[in-house]
Amino acid sequence: MSTKSSSVTFSVLDLASIVEGSTPAVSLRNTLDLAQHAEKWGYHRFWLAEHHNMPGIASSATSVVIGHVAAGTSTIRVGSGGIMLLNHAPLVIAEQFGTLESLFPGRIDLGLGRAPGSDQAASRVLRRGLAAGGEDFPELLSELRSYFNPEAGTSNNIVRAIPGEGLNVPIWLLGSSGFSAQLAAQLGLPFAFASHFAPDYLMPALELYRSNFRPSAALDKPHVMVGIGITAADTEPVAKWLATSQQQAFLNMIRGRFGQLPPPVDSMDGLWSPHEEAALRRQFGYAVVGDKTQVRDRLQAVIEQTGADELIIASQIYDHQARLRSYEIIAEVRQELLAN
Repeated sequence: MSTKSSSVTFSVLDLASIVEGSTPAVSLRNTLDLAQHAEKWGYHRFWLAEHHNMPGIASSATSVVIGHVAAGTSTIRVGSGGIMLLNHAPLVIAEQFGTLESLFPGRIDLGLGRAPGSDQAASRVLRRGLAAGGEDFPELLSELRSYFNPEAGTSNNIVRAIPGEGLNVPIWLLGSSGFSAQLAAQLGLPFAFASHFAPDYLMPALELYRSNFRPSAALDKPHVMVGIGITAADTEPVAKWLATSQQQAFLNMIRGRFGQLPPPVDSMDGLWSPHEEAALRRQFGYAVVGDKTQVRDRLQAVIEQTGADELIIASQIYDHQARLRSYEIIAEVRQELLAN
């Protein structure tokens, strides 16, 4: 085992999935239960993502859910993976995360993305139009940072974020292409790449980030987090069976149907066309499905390939107990890497 493998921290990305036949209330209770287990198992962060108009995801009010999770845990860092800044006034996000940091000091992360996190209809309602296409993200980011640190930003000192001003809320840039990688490098911010849904751009984005990185007050050297989907179980056949829930969900998405997370099926044969199957296999190029040994070997290879400082794990599994077991197995893998 390499020294690099043993130094990588593991974190959780929870989509607060609403499974078929269930409700958002159950999903949010399960989210807190997962966070409490993740804290016990030694995970470093627990992040939630902003999505809108999606019947299968309960974390649309992301800041509220972060507060729910932070209040029910005590040591694990809690944050956004991410807040879609184009949907919000920067002042509101500064106030929300300033409030969270005031309530849970030293435990809050603010991960930011420039995607809509929704379809066009929801984006139009959120933004009162579709004029912004992401080009003004750097300007919005600068305004947001100025509310936390007025002296270093572009604030006119007339409008202040209270709570927020003077607080140290770590800001991460999230991305699935080169745009945020380059911006994070220029600003000296940590960068998280969503390889669980954009695997082809992972290595180019990391190279762009590292080669252009400029040290800053926030960070003296590049810091990379790699998002990866993992379905782990005690046996490979069970893991493959559990993974069919996420495969069905993605198949429905590329067909333009958004619903709740479906239960596993014995086989995907007959559910997808050869073209769709190929698309899914490309999409899940970095996904890990298997038992503990398979997960350990694959994660070690990913760490060595990417040089990641952190892995953030997304496990969309229909049964909550099976999802807990998946994250427990991954935590056991982490301990094996540390021991070696």
